[in-house]
Amino acid sequence: MARDFFIALSKNQLLNAGAKKWGLKLGAAKVVAGTEVNGMIESVKKLNALGIRATIDNLGEFVFSREEATEAKENILETLNAIKEANVDAHLSVKLTQIGLDISYDFCLANMQEIMSLAKELDIFVNIDMEDYSHAQMTFDLLDDLLKDYDNVGTVIQAYLFRSEMDIERYKNVRLRLVKGAYKENEEVSLQKKEDIDANYIKLIKTRLHHPGFTSIATHDHNIINEIKQYVKDNNISNDKFEFQMLYGFRSEMQKELVDEGYGFCTYVPFGKDWYGYFMRRLAERPQNLNLVWKSLFSK
Repeated sequence: MARDFFIALSKNQLLNAGAKKWGLKLGAAKVVAGTEVNGMIESVKKLNALGIRATIDNLGEFVFSREEATEAKENILETLNAIKEANVDAHLSVKLTQIGLDISYDFCLANMQEIMSLAKELDIFVNIDMEDYSHAQMTFDLLDDLLKDYDNVGTVIQAYLFRSEMDIERYKNVRLRLVKGAYKENEEVSLQKKEDIDANYIKLIKTRLHHPGFTSIATHDHNIINEIKQYVKDNNISNDKFEFQMLYGFRSEMQKELVDEGYGFCTYVPFGKDWYGYFMRRLAERPQNLNLVWKSLFSK
């Protein structure tokens, strides 16, 4: 019930519009690295000092006009230049709906090609975030179009989708991030029970680790992390083939522990004024994150 409630809130455009005026409220400042580029870069520098890489998400969704999508594209280009100028160890994550996928496929592709051109020039990798199931096939189609000209692009595979085993095989040579999945999907296209999703997630990770492409294993679940650590040791899989990944503001001590153990680590660093939808989905994934809200509301 809590998951469904926060997923519904994440899609409320009225609340999203209001959130842009509120600033980082309700605990969001603990999991969003500010609203401006400079603040985000300082956060990334602190992560780098701990031996942690970053993937940066200039937050944005609910984009249904070309003007908003173009503005989002320009913000993303600014972020790429900031990464290069600051010389931080970071790459970019992009949501296609932010740059026009719900407006026009060709318009979105043109925006992504401009982003990819600059990213290639600056030698920065770009990851295309996977959104809800209604956008999945379009996302893969657009990735296929970009792969014709760029080798510095990849995407996300969501373990709760039935199609994901097929997608893992199709993109053996492409850099991928593996996640459980953060949207509410129906039983016709996705697993519904946590134990089933976890089991499929572990299966996909193990399969993927024998593929040539680099893999980001994105989870906060220490049980899964420990199982994968044992698996790579048992199968003599090099730590250079993968990294663990967590969200900014979550399990910071464990992030540092994994780095100290010699594993590659990357933190997903979101920033920007459009923080609302992202924050609601984090509450949907882990309702216990509500503790962040209460601490923020009642702390001085």
